[in-house]
Amino acid sequence: MTGIVFDIQKFALYDGPGIRTVVFLKGCPLKCAWCCNPESQSRQPQLSYNQEKCRHCFSCVPVCSSKAHKILDGKHRLDFGKCCAIGACVAECAYDALKIMGKRLESDLVLEQVIKDQAYFEKSGGGLTLSGGEPMMQFDFTLELLQKAKKRGLNTCVETCGYAPIHHFRQILPLVDHFLYDYKLTDNSLHQRYTGVPNDVILQNLDFLCKQHDSIVLRCPIIPGVNDTPDHFRAIVELSRKYDNLRSVEIMFYHDMGRSKAGNVGMAHNMEVKTVGEEKAEEWVKILSAGRSKQGVWSSAPSKAWHL
Repeated sequence: MTGIVFDIQKFALYDGPGIRTVVFLKGCPLKCAWCCNPESQSRQPQLSYNQEKCRHCFSCVPVCSSKAHKILDGKHRLDFGKCCAIGACVAECAYDALKIMGKRLESDLVLEQVIKDQAYFEKSGGGLTLSGGEPMMQFDFTLELLQKAKKRGLNTCVETCGYAPIHHFRQILPLVDHFLYDYKLTDNSLHQRYTGVPNDVILQNLDFLCKQHDSIVLRCPIIPGVNDTPDHFRAIVELSRKYDNLRSVEIMFYHDMGRSKAGNVGMAHNMEVKTVGEEKAEEWVKILSAGRSKQGVWSSAPSKAWHL
């Protein structure tokens, strides 16, 4: 079976326990306004164009059958609406300004890339993490990867936004050692506004997993001006109290790297928020920690995420 993969990152330290290899799958049912991987939202391969690397040599123009590449006022321009993501232009670009995001790969080929690092997994307690996008968007491929990974004795982790049919979570439950589960917004109308979907399915699936699984990390991206509110912080604390089997709660502070990545694939990024510094992140952690007295759930962590 094949799936659309847009990246495979080795030696990842913050996507589950130990040293891990993260397989990023294309496609996401959410369209978060602050998305840090906008190139993952579409399930289909996309052309990425980095204007800063372009030297306007125009070698891409004659090989583009869809006429997406143009010369205007002596400079290269790309019409993303015409692009078919065939990739002939990528082969011609000498400056690495063009790249196809997403490639159809066989599950066996993906697993062979992962298994090369098995020695590191065994020493560190790491393994395979499926991320995205949203792995459940390519459910059959995700299921097959997990099945084959477990047959090879790999520790497995799934990073999910939670917006998927509950029977899909039920199917993969025996194959997943750890879940990294996103909790973005408490208010349902705001969740719909900023992500494109309501949060009722997400909360139902979280409840199901927390009652059936003993290794779940709740990941909470905090976006200034969107969800850095007392009500949302209070809801995070209440969830940590409700589900005693949560391994930890992570505060993921906002960074704006998604802005340039969105432009590279012809998408808009309308968040006018700057990257949050560690001082502000520490302030959020203190607020949340003050509302939660239980020991063992809260701890410190590196700068990518703050564990409560």
